[in-house]
Amino acid sequence: MTVLIIGASGFLGTELVHQATSAGRVTAATFNSRPGDASGTSWHHLDLRHPRRLDEIIDTVAPSMVINASSGEADWAVTADGPVRLAEATARRGIGLVHVSSDAVFSGTHVHYDETALPDPVTPYGAAKAAAETAVRLLHPASVVARTSLIIGNGRSAHERVVHELAGGAREGALFTDDIRCPVHVADLAAALWELAVSDAAGVFHLAGCDALSRYALGVLIARRDGVDPSLLPVGRRADTHLLGALDVRLNSQATQRRLSIRLRGAREFLGAATAAADADAMHADAEIFDQVRPQTEILPNCEDIV
Repeated sequence: MTVLIIGASGFLGTELVHQATSAGRVTAATFNSRPGDASGTSWHHLDLRHPRRLDEIIDTVAPSMVINASSGEADWAVTADGPVRLAEATARRGIGLVHVSSDAVFSGTHVHYDETALPDPVTPYGAAKAAAETAVRLLHPASVVARTSLIIGNGRSAHERVVHELAGGAREGALFTDDIRCPVHVADLAAALWELAVSDAAGVFHLAGCDALSRYALGVLIARRDGVDPSLLPVGRRADTHLLGALDVRLNSQATQRRLSIRLRGAREFLGAATAAADADAMHADAEIFDQVRPQTEILPNCEDIV
């Protein structure tokens, strides 16, 4: 099985390449700014805005499966139009496609979203991701669209870096108590994507952790794991800012989890130092500073078998 990973030099892409090569899969990878350093992988420069280059790479690699883990932020040409071109190219050649999407396709109006929920984005990025989902499903009906949430690692993710920068005074800002998501570990996410890729799966899947946490509660758990004093973390409410975006989006991955052998752990588990005391600290601080209408943490149904 030859696989092509689009956006392979990013955080998730790097883990996908690592797991592919560890499993002995013939792996090709694309990058935009700089190639990764994984050995045994062929690297190809790709700007998704250039369809001719995409066709050249696919024809050169001749993959049986493509995983799109690219991120163009709110750049419509990359985040929306790019997956359209990729879906067209792979469907035309009979190549499997796994497209990674985001919980940013939801507004947060309904809070809880399962795999049947329809996108209702409120940001340019969310709109681009929603448009990409629609196009991929229409042009390549046999494809997988996998929505995920905050991706956390072993100190290498963007959110983990932000926690350290805020605690150290190297960044201005705050961790919000009302901005709630379902963090997933990058290794779990990549393994789940591979499991879907090699199966006969098609349609929409949710790959998120089973703990719904505010960014502040998550920051407290990261800080405790890394030996940082949580009291150094600045705290605030997103609702008090003018920032665009949904406040509370909780992906329910229960239906997807039933078909997977890999278990999507909750943040309390995979952060290691996520003790009951850390949870209590986060919730107590919120209670003192803000009168929260909704709880800051929640265990979703797909965690029922592990709590």
